[in-house]
Amino acid sequence: MQLDIKTNFPEVQRALKQLQSDVGGKALVSAMNRTMALARTQMGREITSEYRVSAGYVRERLKLKRATFRNGQLSFTSELIGGNGKKRSANMIAFLERSVSLAQARKRGKEGTLSQLRFQVRKAGGKKIITGAFIGNKGRTVFIRTGKARLPIKAVSTIDVPQMFNQKRINAKVVGVIQARFPEVFARESKFFIAKFNAR
Repeated sequence: MQLDIKTNFPEVQRALKQLQSDVGGKALVSAMNRTMALARTQMGREITSEYRVSAGYVRERLKLKRATFRNGQLSFTSELIGGNGKKRSANMIAFLERSVSLAQARKRGKEGTLSQLRFQVRKAGGKKIITGAFIGNKGRTVFIRTGKARLPIKAVSTIDVPQMFNQKRINAKVVGVIQARFPEVFARESKFFIAKFNAR
């Protein structure tokens, strides 16, 4: 997710032409980075409202690539990135049903389903039940056997923040925040850097 000044914000482009180059550059970079920080916060809210993950879990997996202005040289790119481009899925341990009452455990035992693990990825959806799944790796990973024998086993994975990030509905809301907030953030940053320049 990137900011495109020329295409999406013609009023900002016009304002830039009226500012001294270094003042305009610094204001633009600061506004881009502040706006993308707002977008990151909104992305976290959208993801945690739909998926059963914590805000901290999402923050760790949303990366900001900052625009820069150094020695008069401007790097126009400011990006919000879901994930690091390497890890594309999460182990099901992140979505494990955390608490099972004694009554529920007894009921499962009578029904022969005590070996089932239950997971919930989306808040609005039902629970996913995996029979025969078990927890290993010191409580960090859900595994399932690939055959009737004890080995081999494989980790059970599902959607992670990069895929959540790319959901059209979530992306559209975050883009809306960027489009609504960037012009006002730029106007505020322009005033700040103009005042700073005039005070020298």
